[in-house]
Amino acid sequence: MPGYWIGARGCRDVPLAEEPDAPHKAPRNGDDPVRILIVEDHRVVAEGLAALINSQADMNVVGNVGTVAETVPAATELSPDIALLDFRLPDGSGPDAAAAIRAVRPATKMIFLTREDTDATRFAAVQSGASAFLHKSRAAAEVVSAIRDVARGKMLITPRTIASLLAKRRAIEAQLERLTPREREVLRFMAEGHPSRQIAAQMGISYTTVRTHIRSLGSKLAVHSKLEAIVKARELGLIN
Repeated sequence: MPGYWIGARGCRDVPLAEEPDAPHKAPRNGDDPVRILIVEDHRVVAEGLAALINSQADMNVVGNVGTVAETVPAATELSPDIALLDFRLPDGSGPDAAAAIRAVRPATKMIFLTREDTDATRFAAVQSGASAFLHKSRAAAEVVSAIRDVARGKMLITPRTIASLLAKRRAIEAQLERLTPREREVLRFMAEGHPSRQIAAQMGISYTTVRTHIRSLGSKLAVHSKLEAIVKARELGLIN
């Protein structure tokens, strides 16, 4: 079987952020535990999440995989109610994994866990239909609470947050439309730390032309330094 699987209650205890004082035993009212698939390539983090989740009476980790490719067979075989997704995976992203899971298990709800709490990652989560977006530094109890809320049908990404992200995205797209393909390429090289003469050599254009593009970028985007170029290139999605 691809990947590695963690059966019910079968994982050693490795805390995620901070250990709850005691496992929360929510009443189950005769319902089966919420079935959770973890998609996380860092084994220790994955095991910590599994131990945390499996300590709850109303939820159970049914599988644990570390790549986008493994999500389809896992979701098909295990029928998870919730997928807990790392945002960065070796062969793609959390949104890629979410799309793969939805293709075979449309009812599965998505919760993203990431160390990158940026507008770009939040927007990507919203586009993927995520119910929640959590930073990995969150306390264990908050992760459990989010899983429980999402299982009950709650949407933890608020309409106000979604509206704000959409407005910011529209502004970013408007900025991108003002740039020529060459200017975008120059900005990306600037953000990666390449000096102007090296940019010219890599793009096969003259140093003077590169300087012209940089002046144009400065006028359009107020980019005047390497730091500003890095920030702006990330905002525009030109670099990770």
